[in-house]
Amino acid sequence: MGFISLKDWRARSAGLVLAASRAKALLHPAFGLSEADALSVNEIACPDPGCPDVETVVLVMRAGEPTRALRYRGRLEDLDEAAARALASEEGRLRAL
Repeated sequence: MGFISLKDWRARSAGLVLAASRAKALLHPAFGLSEADALSVNEIACPDPGCPDVETVVLVMRAGEPTRALRYRGRLEDLDEAAARALASEEGRLRAL
């Protein structure tokens, strides 16, 4: 692993914050969350075979319900409206179980 300067690390962190804000703005209405609910999005490295190098984990925390973890097989910045709808559909199936 190469050296990462503080300047580069800060720029990447700022980019992830913007991507997370944008993703939450897409996901919040797709999931139909209320003010009492919360959403967390994080980009992580995925070492599993057959997994992309990076994936996005979405935690859906609805008031009075267990937290549900969903995975988007791609970078946080690539999460779009179609992916938000697919994740909302997956979460809906999990809620019905």
